[in-house]
Amino acid sequence: MGSALSQKYIPPMAILIILILIHSTPATAASLDNQTAYEVLQDYNFPVGLLPEGVKGYDLNIITGEFSVYFDYTCSFEHNHFHLKYNPTIKGSISNGKIFGLNGVYEKRFLLWMEIDQIVRNGDDIVFSVGALSSAFPVTDFGMSPQCGGGGVGKLRANPFVSLYRGS
Repeated sequence: MGSALSQKYIPPMAILIILILIHSTPATAASLDNQTAYEVLQDYNFPVGLLPEGVKGYDLNIITGEFSVYFDYTCSFEHNHFHLKYNPTIKGSISNGKIFGLNGVYEKRFLLWMEIDQIVRNGDDIVFSVGALSSAFPVTDFGMSPQCGGGGVGKLRANPFVSLYRGS
């Protein structure tokens, strides 16, 4: 016969771990429903300008930090000392002051596009890591989200070897 006291017992340590996980994440599932990807970046101690304008949506697992961010198109732009390119989908993991396992974000170095593996907030600097190479930029360079123009490419340049003349 079953007894009214046959409920499952949850050890206090399991309850403590669950409470720590819930309270240690920067955002809760309920608050994510109302937040933009830019606001989530700020929750993790990053400036909004790490993402260009035009985010169409994002997914974030608040327990593991795994994320995906979606754009309509590839976005490339230049700003001060760097040239970045974002694929239509970028993925990685985020924790306070660190984005790692990054896929889909590139920095132009020595005329080559190299995929950024990791982005770290180090005091007043943002550090991009590409393999063993790294570049540090002031956080103030990322105060505003850059805008992609002309079908996703910022600062378009005319090709001097192509004529715009169309005969009559």
